[in-house]
Amino acid sequence: MSTRDLVLAALFAAIIVALGLVPPIMLGFIPVPISAQSLGVMLAGVVLGARRGGFAVLLVLLLVAIGLPVLSGGRGGLATFVSPTAGYLVGWFFAAFVTGYLSERFVDRSQSGIVQIAGFFLAALFGGVLIDHTLGILYLAYGTGTGLSTAFMGDLAFIPGDALKALIAAFAGRAVMVGYPLLPQRA
Repeated sequence: MSTRDLVLAALFAAIIVALGLVPPIMLGFIPVPISAQSLGVMLAGVVLGARRGGFAVLLVLLLVAIGLPVLSGGRGGLATFVSPTAGYLVGWFFAAFVTGYLSERFVDRSQSGIVQIAGFFLAALFGGVLIDHTLGILYLAYGTGTGLSTAFMGDLAFIPGDALKALIAAFAGRAVMVGYPLLPQRA
């Protein structure tokens, strides 16, 4: 990775951490909070691409692992990787990587603005919502003994908000593509 790649990954890691300052919302029926940090994960994939976006998330996960309170609600430490949210946290890496990969493959400058936004939205929806939620549900179901149907039904409450975050990431990706010539060089 070049110095530029490292700086961009660190910048998006900082954005993900900063989004953790937004207080989490607990729903009560599922031990996983609604957090703004998943927006940062989708943004990292859409704007930076698979490799740099995934690396940005790995930086955040490293900060969590060494105990810094960078997650929503001031959480951090190795214990978060065995908490009910562990599947979602590990899923962040895959979410950013898949979102970035799909963005790199299906969005380019030659497309119209609406096609770019749609491509970014579908990439963020598939990577940032489907992939992350699948891993989160699986860990919540089997790692905590909740059961697959209970974990799935509880997770449904997060889908509308995360779809909105995917839309925000899509518009941001389009804005960066228009205003900053970094995006075509994502790969």
